[in-house]
Amino acid sequence: MGITARGIGLLTVAVLLLGAGFRFAYPELALLGAAAGGALSVAVVIAARRPRLLVHRQADPDRVARGEPATMTLTVRNAGRLPAASLLATDRCGDRVVPVPVLRLRPGADTTVSYDVPTSRRGVVPVGPLRMTRRDPLGLVVLARSYGDGVPVWVHPRIHPLNAVPTGAGRSLDGRVDAVPHGSITFDSLREYVVGDELRRVHWRTSARVGELMVRENVDTSLPRIVVLLDNRAAAHPGRVDGVAESFESACEAAASVVTAAVREDLPVVLLFVAAQHDPGAQHDPGGQDRRGGQDGAAGAVGVGPLDRLAAVSLTGEGTMAAAVARLRRDRLGDTLVVLTGPGGRDDLGHIGALRGAYPSVVVGVFGAAEPTPPGAAGLVVVDAADGAAFAAEWDGVRRW
Repeated sequence: MGITARGIGLLTVAVLLLGAGFRFAYPELALLGAAAGGALSVAVVIAARRPRLLVHRQADPDRVARGEPATMTLTVRNAGRLPAASLLATDRCGDRVVPVPVLRLRPGADTTVSYDVPTSRRGVVPVGPLRMTRRDPLGLVVLARSYGDGVPVWVHPRIHPLNAVPTGAGRSLDGRVDAVPHGSITFDSLREYVVGDELRRVHWRTSARVGELMVRENVDTSLPRIVVLLDNRAAAHPGRVDGVAESFESACEAAASVVTAAVREDLPVVLLFVAAQHDPGAQHDPGGQDRRGGQDGAAGAVGVGPLDRLAAVSLTGEGTMAAAVARLRRDRLGDTLVVLTGPGGRDDLGHIGALRGAYPSVVVGVFGAAEPTPPGAAGLVVVDAADGAAFAAEWDGVRRW
């Protein structure tokens, strides 16, 4: 709660009048001072009354590619018994403030306002909560409260269609690439028995030890697995305009395109970052799948898909390519490695080239470089591209697939 300039002036006058009235025995001045103080007290009581408002908001859609339209619909309902008079409401949408008409909202009535969400830049656009400002009729006191919860609108990178999809170093047993949920080649882990599992896959020795049925989980090692490593270090993307590194935005578009192409072909895909991110999707589950709309597959452990992670990823100065390469060599998460970096990342091609023994197929995408990468650098297949669309055009021509 705050007092306006008018309220401060009235309070000052009330104190002066009361002091002068009692000091010089002028009851008229004291009466005027008491009236001014009473008006200020009534203003505080009126402004402090909290109206019962129900706020519902709906984003349509809540996940879009950069540049696609998104609309936010906000409904405010007066659930109280008194009119919600003298109210000013604003809704925050990113860096923009949207006015909401709620003046003299009758009991049981509602008002709806729709507005466009800015999607010109990749990222997570926070929308809300609704900010309600209440004033007294004289404008002496103002009180601001928040109603409802804020919702995010995920602006994903643009997706460019890729025709060629890596098939890995091996083939499935019947001579084609297929996605078998439970392979029969290599032991992977043990899990609890669920209805429908074959009894021949029960591991009886472990089941006897833990007291419940445990089932062997096998994987088909011939199924290709794609690992996408996005270089999100600030040093790898030095050029910025208005705080935006276009080379990094192009790398995000390329990563989204590769992930989407892999999900379309039902191929396992893992999305990693060179520098750790402190977003909800920073942890990943290589085997997890989330088919929300077909564009958030291979979700993280907390249910955030890779395209959501790409929307939330930002440049950071932490992390080194050497540490990321060491992690990839240790874990061996797949057989096809796609590294996406900027002009400043070409100095680390030697580190990436050391992974050729662990990953049969290694392709590096370099975005925004002034000069092309020398042929045969570190023995890698390097795709130089100005943006995501150029990368998609060059991708289909890579012979490594």
